Amino acid sequence: MSTERDRLRADGAAWKRWGPYLSERAWGTVREDYSRWGEAWDYFPHDHARSRVYRWNEDGLGGVCDDLQRLCFAVALWNGRDPILKERLFGLTGNEGNHGEDVKEAYYYLDSTPTHSYMRMLYKYPHGEFPYRWLVEENRRRGKSDPEFELIDTGIFDGDRYCDVEIEYAQAGPDDLLVRVTATNRGPEPAPLHILPTLWFRNTWAWGYDARRPALNGLPPDAARGGAHVVHAQHHALGDYALYCDAADELLFTENETNAARLFGAANAAPHVKDAFHDYCIHGARDAVSPQPQGTKAAAHYTRLIPAGGSAVVRLRLSRAERGRWQRAPFGDFDALCARRRQEADEFYAALQIPGMDEDQRRIQRQALAGMLWTKQFFHYNVLEWLDGDPALPPPPPERKQGRNHQWTCLNNAEILSVPDKWEYPWYAAWDLAFHCIPLALVDAEFAKEQLILLGREWYQHPNGQIPAYEWAFGDVNPPVYAWATYRLFQIDAKLNGRKDHDFLERVFHKLLLNFTWWVNRKDAEGNNVFEGGFLGLDNIGVFDRS
Repeated sequence: MSTERDRLRADGAAWKRWGPYLSERAWGTVREDYSRWGEAWDYFPHDHARSRVYRWNEDGLGGVCDDLQRLCFAVALWNGRDPILKERLFGLTGNEGNHGEDVKEAYYYLDSTPTHSYMRMLYKYPHGEFPYRWLVEENRRRGKSDPEFELIDTGIFDGDRYCDVEIEYAQAGPDDLLVRVTATNRGPEPAPLHILPTLWFRNTWAWGYDARRPALNGLPPDAARGGAHVVHAQHHALGDYALYCDAADELLFTENETNAARLFGAANAAPHVKDAFHDYCIHGARDAVSPQPQGTKAAAHYTRLIPAGGSAVVRLRLSRAERGRWQRAPFGDFDALCARRRQEADEFYAALQIPGMDEDQRRIQRQALAGMLWTKQFFHYNVLEWLDGDPALPPPPPERKQGRNHQWTCLNNAEILSVPDKWEYPWYAAWDLAFHCIPLALVDAEFAKEQLILLGREWYQHPNGQIPAYEWAFGDVNPPVYAWATYRLFQIDAKLNGRKDHDFLERVFHKLLLNFTWWVNRKDAEGNNVFEGGFLGLDNIGVFDRS
């Protein structure tokens, strides 16, 4: 037993209200694709991401959000040389990479507890200009038989000229999140670094359904609030939160609205738009940000010159602030709380790991499980709304009504899901998810059960019994591993936790019957109850013919 295990059993849902549910990539996804012929990568490319508002999901670097992704937090960086602000991970589209889509960054999920009471990740940020164009051009030049051209192959990390940026989260309690960003200069010379912890609301007001606009307002340093800059977040459903920013140089504000002038040559809906912080830092455009401390996107701006081998530390605290109740000393217990949560994470994994494992094995298993826990995402996709378009926007091309996923109008997803990868595969895949639930059972069996139950809910499973495959083609056929995963999870839970959850089996069994009926009626022409083939999750090298 451990404090974290007790927390998970007693009040896990409250502690999980905030977590690493922000994607590493929302551009180039099917959800954001409103093109005529389903050209997702080209319709919303990386170059648009900093300037264009997302319809369905948000992304950010090492970010977190609430469980319905209303309020988001992530870290942006600038080394003084890059042509764009580093707000999200960069990678190649499916058409650009010689082996398909591929993230071209160096980042690592290091630690996480199942309630996300403690989390840690690392991003390696070069001192030199990030080689965006070189990565695209060289990989495009290479053929399928050539190795991929990676970020490290450019020599950008030579001489250790980079910063290790560690992003650490610790929850003091539900709705009270401590954030520590530690940037360490690994190089031989001093290195400038702009650190912009960013808070913003997902745009839910521009589509013609609910025009209520949340608000961020800045408060200057005040002794009654611990001498920190404060961003006051107000949302009609989420409530009030305060982001305390310790020793920030300044607060910046703008609106989470599309820069239509840059992208489309059209008038902007607001004078200050999504990419304002990019223009402010890189181009020195002071009028890009709001002259008033208000908007729907805000950043605390820290400018630091980090000596060789030295570090810069930034501390923030995001906590509920109903009716203007501010914390008087938000950083008084900050370091002690972070240390306590890290110790509780140590205790949780020490109790979980079997005797006889050496230290390397323990670290590998712990980081692997941390990767599973970090790779959760708020997945939002209403297929009927996506096909019809939104009331406040022009209707999509009519060809889409007979295109991708048009037979899945039942699907309306807005939950936290385990995804294969938050950059390369930022969407759930039924076959992958079944396998994810096996290691997740070691740390959080209830979450794993919830995932399998979700796949059978009426807003996921098709009325004909098919389980949705993945957003590129929900109707593709995956191997029938859903039943196997259900029973294997039941066995692991019984062994580890000393209980046999027959209620879970019974609940899933009804959905499995529907799924089996679909199999024998649609995918078993010879009546032998044998899987005929389909998309196996191995792209084009499956042992069965996809047709």
